Amino acid sequence: MGKRYFCDYCDRSFQDNLHNRKKHLNGVQHLRAKRLWYDLFRDAAAILQEEQTKKPCRKFLQTGQCDFGSNCRFSHMTEQDLEKLSAQVQGEQRSKELRQEGADVPPGAIEDWLEKRAKRLSTAQSNSALPEKPAPFQYPPGWPPVQDLPPSLQAPPAGGWPVPPNLQWG
Repeated sequence: MGKRYFCDYCDRSFQDNLHNRKKHLNGVQHLRAKRLWYDLFRDAAAILQEEQTKKPCRKFLQTGQCDFGSNCRFSHMTEQDLEKLSAQVQGEQRSKELRQEGADVPPGAIEDWLEKRAKRLSTAQSNSALPEKPAPFQYPPGWPPVQDLPPSLQAPPAGGWPVPPNLQWG
């Protein structure tokens, strides 16, 4: 049957020869799928710049659908979408500037969380003055009797597993 070529962009395979591969790689469907794949990794600033230069799509604004879909040369973003995107771009720029200035972590991220966690744990410990007893081990309902279980599923003995003298692992 011969070798087959699988295109990850198009999720298709075909017989691998020079003619078929050239035909596929220059095809409209492949070029669209490839562009869609790389558009997933574009930064927000590039998307915002491109969308601001486009005129709004009248059909998309009126009906919420466009026959051209992602291939439409007009913008399918509303004013709210553009505002959200510009806010995201500004946030990314601020974090980039902070990293360039030498601030490793934006203020109030990890340190605040650790402090809140420590407070929560300390209040939980102070509220429970009585030491908690561990719950006794119980097998799940519907399991067979204990004597029928393999050793790996049986509960450990009360004092722990006995360790033979001179035991060496490995």
